[in-house]
Amino acid sequence: MSKIEVDTIDTQSSTTLQVGSTNTSLIKIGTSGDTVEYPAGTTFTQSGTQNVTSGGAINVKSGGSIIIESGAAITNNGTATGFSADLTNLNATNLTSGTVPDARFPSVLPAVSAANLTNIPGEISWQSTIITANSTIVASRGYWIDTTSNVITITLPASASVGDRIILTDYLRTWGTNALTINQNSLKFQGNTTPNPVYNTSGQSVDLVYSGATQGWIPNSDDDVTLETPQSYSMEMLVIAGGGGAGSGSGGQYTGGGGGAGGYRTSTQTVNGAVTLTVTVGDGGVATSAYQQGNDGSNSSISGSGLTTITSAGGGGGARTAADGTAGGSGGGGGGWSYNTNHAGGVGNTPSTSPVQGYTGGQGAANDPPNERGGGGGGGSSAVGANATTNGGSSGNGGNGGDGTANSITGSSVTRAGGGGGGGQGGGSMGAGGSGGGGSAGSAGTANTGSGGGGGGSGSGGAGGKGVIILSMPDASYSGTTTGSPTVATGVSGKTVLTFTGTGSYTT
Repeated sequence: MSKIEVDTIDTQSSTTLQVGSTNTSLIKIGTSGDTVEYPAGTTFTQSGTQNVTSGGAINVKSGGSIIIESGAAITNNGTATGFSADLTNLNATNLTSGTVPDARFPSVLPAVSAANLTNIPGEISWQSTIITANSTIVASRGYWIDTTSNVITITLPASASVGDRIILTDYLRTWGTNALTINQNSLKFQGNTTPNPVYNTSGQSVDLVYSGATQGWIPNSDDDVTLETPQSYSMEMLVIAGGGGAGSGSGGQYTGGGGGAGGYRTSTQTVNGAVTLTVTVGDGGVATSAYQQGNDGSNSSISGSGLTTITSAGGGGGARTAADGTAGGSGGGGGGWSYNTNHAGGVGNTPSTSPVQGYTGGQGAANDPPNERGGGGGGGSSAVGANATTNGGSSGNGGNGGDGTANSITGSSVTRAGGGGGGGQGGGSMGAGGSGGGGSAGSAGTANTGSGGGGGGSGSGGAGGKGVIILSMPDASYSGTTTGSPTVATGVSGKTVLTFTGTGSYTT
């Protein structure tokens, strides 16, 4: 090994000093323990790749620095360790992959302005405008509600996402005087679609969070609440079937019996939560021409999940001449006959119910010729039809229809479901219709009362009156969802009354 010992190596002029040549494998500057000094202002120019061999290191002493200028890069082909450099000016857009260890974060984060946290689920932005009237609100908001002048209904958003949050607060502690109602807007509230929750305690605040379609909005916090969950309430029901049509006579000595009233049933049932009631209103039996048996009325019914189904049977048809009346809710009257056979009225309360839904029709009169005989009256909802009578000689009287039943479900007393009067002959009187709309002298029973038609003398028998279904419930419990166009009356002694004259439904 050769060795040169000099104090200075310099070039002859401003030329390049070359150490080593193309056949040089390694150039070493100094040995272990030496210091190689690069004076200030010295520039190193890279013409290729600079490598630190395995086991080597670049050591920047205290006060020194490595400066990477624009266009340069540090390429990591191994593992970089021991970095504790200042990353203040690091652009976060360059951190495209990898995970920052939890240990690199401080235990307490620095203060952050809530105004900058705009995309965090459940964040609440309090509104400066005080709500003083019915309003529709949006999620992620806090609202002050002032009910000083009136009750207020707040309508929740029509759609919501899991984690959506709303806070409502009694601004002037007046909810105890004028309550706040929350309209759920078809979404569930604690698993139910009705009733709308009512907050009626002064100083209340309710914090709502949307949990999803199954349970819907759930109070994260609240206090005394009215109607927050479905309330049990009593619903009154009146179910009357179609009245029976009357039988018809056939001249001279033959008369028809009056039609029986439709079955008359009442019920008071407890309603819990949301349920749809299906309502079917029965038609009255159609009118008859000469010498025909009266047509039965049709059933009326009401049913719904969790409720006892109520069915009222159609009224029995009145008999033609020389025949028995038909059984039904109330029985039809027996037909008149000029021979010694008294024809029976139809059996009422068929099928059997308790309390009874109607009564038996009256018996038709009979005797040897030339005596004329009348038809029996149709049974009513509260009384049997009267038997026909004779006047001796050539006249017979029709029996009166049985009386109907008075009921005040609509707010005033109304009598319905009277039996039809039987036909008379030979100058005898026609049976009168029973109170509650029963027909007489071949006329129809009153519509939507379920009354029986009037028996024919020598002519046609009258049609039975169509039935009706009436519901009554507290005003606060009425949802307003119906089909079939019932008549709706509110404020009837604090109740809402629905009158169905045709098939429909009501959803609580």
